[in-house]
Amino acid sequence: MKLVLATRNLGKVKELTVMLTEYREASENKQDLKDIEILSLQDFPDAPEVEEDKDTYEGNASKKASVIADYTGIRALADDAGLEVDALDGAPGVHSKRWAGEDVTDAVRIQKLLEALEGSKNRKARFVAAIAIAEPSIVNDTIDEKTTSVDNIQVVVGKCEGSITDTPAGDGGFGYDPIFIPDGYDKTFAELGDTIKNRISHRSDALRQAIILL
Repeated sequence: MKLVLATRNLGKVKELTVMLTEYREASENKQDLKDIEILSLQDFPDAPEVEEDKDTYEGNASKKASVIADYTGIRALADDAGLEVDALDGAPGVHSKRWAGEDVTDAVRIQKLLEALEGSKNRKARFVAAIAIAEPSIVNDTIDEKTTSVDNIQVVVGKCEGSITDTPAGDGGFGYDPIFIPDGYDKTFAELGDTIKNRISHRSDALRQAIILL
């Protein structure tokens, strides 16, 4: 079974691939998952760019999975995630990637968030991730043409509660990881390392649910 990860973000590709592999090895149904061949958009350089223009994580994930499943003719898994900060009324939320501007670095995003929280005692926040799986179906399979459509999209949502630090710490992960401390820990995602993060993160929570769909 082939599964294409609908992202060009190499950090996400690495994280999702590691988690899928670990879940496959730990699954009681190894036989069901052992033949998964994980692909990404690196394998489809001409795949269309999908604009994340929906108002929800679920909407963006569903759109990306649907477009890529339709383009590749392969079952597609897409995610959309964001950081919700209570003191900022849930911002940056679904706009986390573009909140500080288009095509800016993670360092710029982090700096803007810390500046927005300057002086606030409420540092409560959470990461939220939606994962969508889209199933393509062949509607025309002639010698000259193969046409697919997407007739089934399933979405799950995962969360990780925590708080925002005063200063960045750690050099692991990506995005806002250096300023997010998950509940029950005293280090940021960027300090905790992949093994712990991949066990407790919002994306891990969602992916556990998605594994059942796979």
